[in-house]
Amino acid sequence: MSPKSLRVLLLTACGLLGLVVFRSWTNTHELEFVPFSEEQRIKGDGIPWDMIRPQKQLVWQNCAPGRHCARLIVPLNHSEPEGEQATIALARFPSSLAQNSKLYRGPILVNPGGPGGSGVDMVLGGGGNLLSTIVGPQFDIVGFDSRGIARSTPRVSFFKTDVERSFWDLGLNVVNNSAEGVARTWAQAQITGKLAAESDNGYLKHINTDQTARDMLSIVEAHGRSKLQYWGFSYGTVLGATFASIFPDKIERMVIDGVADTEDYYSNRWSTSLIDTDKVLTDFFAGCANAGPDDCEFWAPTADDIRQNLTRLYNAVRSKPLPVKLASSYGLLDYAKLRITILRSLYSPYALFPLLSRGLAALAAGDGSLLFSQFATPPFECSCDPLAHASDSVDDASIAIVCNDGDEVPGDLEDAEKHLEMMTKVSSWGEIWSSVRIQCSGWPKLPKQGFRGPFMAKTSHPILLIGNTADPVTPLWSAKNVSRGFEGSVVLQQNSSGHCSVSAPSVCTQQHVRRYFVDGTLPAAGTVCDTIGKPFPDAKSLEMGDQQAVLTSNMTPDERDIYKAVLELSEKPIIKFTL
Repeated sequence: MSPKSLRVLLLTACGLLGLVVFRSWTNTHELEFVPFSEEQRIKGDGIPWDMIRPQKQLVWQNCAPGRHCARLIVPLNHSEPEGEQATIALARFPSSLAQNSKLYRGPILVNPGGPGGSGVDMVLGGGGNLLSTIVGPQFDIVGFDSRGIARSTPRVSFFKTDVERSFWDLGLNVVNNSAEGVARTWAQAQITGKLAAESDNGYLKHINTDQTARDMLSIVEAHGRSKLQYWGFSYGTVLGATFASIFPDKIERMVIDGVADTEDYYSNRWSTSLIDTDKVLTDFFAGCANAGPDDCEFWAPTADDIRQNLTRLYNAVRSKPLPVKLASSYGLLDYAKLRITILRSLYSPYALFPLLSRGLAALAAGDGSLLFSQFATPPFECSCDPLAHASDSVDDASIAIVCNDGDEVPGDLEDAEKHLEMMTKVSSWGEIWSSVRIQCSGWPKLPKQGFRGPFMAKTSHPILLIGNTADPVTPLWSAKNVSRGFEGSVVLQQNSSGHCSVSAPSVCTQQHVRRYFVDGTLPAAGTVCDTIGKPFPDAKSLEMGDQQAVLTSNMTPDERDIYKAVLELSEKPIIKFTL
């Protein structure tokens, strides 16, 4: 996988020439598997999507070792099924069972969040086989690029060339709580809105969660099935709740994991996301202090000492940003870069807390290179492959989905300033998170189409919701709030920090997930699952010591496999970073 593809896959925020022209081809009439010839087989992640014909039936083709890909034609507007068309790119990690086996249970659709996360990247990049290990071999794991995103068409792109987008991205900034910072972000949103309007040929209003939910039903039906099996993370929980509200009788199994407040999302307030963000950072301080200097390089005797040391670093880089020159990139480690790097680290404590501690210790010694490189933007590269930069435009698609879904945001600077003030009262991280709403202040006035609530239903099978004790952007409160709308649903609490259950290794949680998918069994209300190990000491120490003790305990072979899979997921994040 290329560095840029990996950047999109592993928690980064979220150029073709103009808009993609989409066409339809003659379709076949049965689900089948068509192997590529040897010279067409994929090496690495160089998937020749232009060689995969979009069809109205699923026709799977070999596209990577042990994985299959397809492109499915769906209506651009599901209210006009005979009108213009879109194509959805899919990838699957197949079940080890034959489809005619009585034990075969069909596809589980997965969504990595965002909005804008690539389900194709998730499956091809290692998530498919790991999720399969958790749920069991009787299921296919199927990821898809939502309409407008990456390999699906029409692809949202506000820029005429990749070079133009790269230059624009260089000028973007993270909001800070200064008047200049919010004004600059607001002004950039006005330009983005104008670019979006100029690039739109009538398709943009159909890039929304309602249409994507209907695309999912099309995918299910193209598999020859009538009900959805689904595991959605982060924004994928909004997609899941939307689907369940529109099609309550089409739920076979649904897990929504790292649950966003659906009402808050559609209102475009974004006011409840940060309820527990500061708790996660407090866990970093406490864990570092308890680990000692050998296992946490930013160690100090107490959690409050570490907090104060970090405040001193904030003040230092605010007054004097550090220049950083690496072999493949360069730039400044300034206050905004430091803040967003820390926020991203809060998503995945098991993967990133040890690295964060080393980076902060190096920064305290005057070296900002480690923190800068943690989420450094790879240098721009030209390519003759028409889809080489397909994932570059996911930020455009993310903005389109958020702004089309949410209530209209006033276009004046005063509203942006008031929103920033409100968000910083919720959490100091509001200075970053406020940009999610502000980016819609210049959005073109498109009709709000499709389902927008209420988000409640008696589903054909009850939903399983999962929330961490301290999630930086989807608090446990949201899972409980959303659950109230779906009769019979259950909230499973994982006693960990981080975003979504796969950010920490819990065999307990994933065993409940497996039982739910296999036989529909829900955990008892109020169930709390603990994790194995802690973010400190770092992952290397766990592999050498504690992990071996765990693996030689009384675990069954299935439990060991689940543990290894979720440990790898926690150390190699797969959830799309929103900003």
